[in-house]
Amino acid sequence: MTGRLKIGSVALASPVVLAPMAGVTDLPFRLLCKEQGAGLICMEMVSAKAIYYSNKNTEALMEIREEERPVSLQLFGSDADIMAEMAKRIEERPFDILDINMGCPVPKVVNNGEGSALMKNPALVYEIVRKVAGAIKKPVTVKIRKGFDALHCNAVEIAKIAEAAGAAAVAVHGRTREQYYTGKADWDCIRAVKEAVQIPVIGNGDVADAVSAKELLDKTGCDGVMIGRGAQGNPWIFREVTAFLEAGFIPPRPTPDEVRRTVERHAALQLAVKGEYTGVREMRKHLAWYTAGYPHSARFRQEINSMETMADLLKSLDRIFPV
Repeated sequence: MTGRLKIGSVALASPVVLAPMAGVTDLPFRLLCKEQGAGLICMEMVSAKAIYYSNKNTEALMEIREEERPVSLQLFGSDADIMAEMAKRIEERPFDILDINMGCPVPKVVNNGEGSALMKNPALVYEIVRKVAGAIKKPVTVKIRKGFDALHCNAVEIAKIAEAAGAAAVAVHGRTREQYYTGKADWDCIRAVKEAVQIPVIGNGDVADAVSAKELLDKTGCDGVMIGRGAQGNPWIFREVTAFLEAGFIPPRPTPDEVRRTVERHAALQLAVKGEYTGVREMRKHLAWYTAGYPHSARFRQEINSMETMADLLKSLDRIFPV
């Protein structure tokens, strides 16, 4: 692996990045991914307006621990002045990079003109990035998609605008908003963005393992690789990709015992950070991902939604991972 990915003044030990995922990349999961070698940890997206109105749930979303750094905090919104003002308000928090979300496909975000809807308004993209980058000293990055739909694939245009407005890097998901997460990611689009700008480009889409991560980097020439769904129930993907890029070998997959220990640790972190009621409920989806493909996992997944205590949850693991 040649060189180190640098975003503004922030040097990453590895070019392998945990993607921001709402409801997934919370503090417990981020800590596990960091331990496995993720070079940059991206948080769940936070609403600039929610910070403006001092929403108490947003405060919990923005908790950061020193051991997970470098961390990218992601803001979403469509009002350039509020985005810039809130970026300045939170700049003293211990994040290293501020990312602007221009890729979220969820209807309630898009219908507000936020997330991937911003790709339909290049002039507003410029204003938001210019004002946010001008308001803080930390590097500002932008996460975009291939385009809004098949008729408007303008990732190259938006990336060039972001660069001109002061962005330090851009991450590109090779699908349109219309596609959500279906179909094949367009890596040619990511390559076109890389060829069009001078700032670092991070490729995202269809990275499921070490081989596909290296393939994306080789085919696009981009500077880093961002992993989203490939990390769900699989924090070990970061050690595998990093080892493959640095030394050309892929470490063995975790044993059932290692998976179980990680699940137990993840559950303990959820309990410590969120309390039992919320922690158990938020752990359910992670359990389904961790146990996919194991014997009895289909029946186990049916039981997951009735679990209400950590004791129930941990006891139920005996069926998947016999001690």
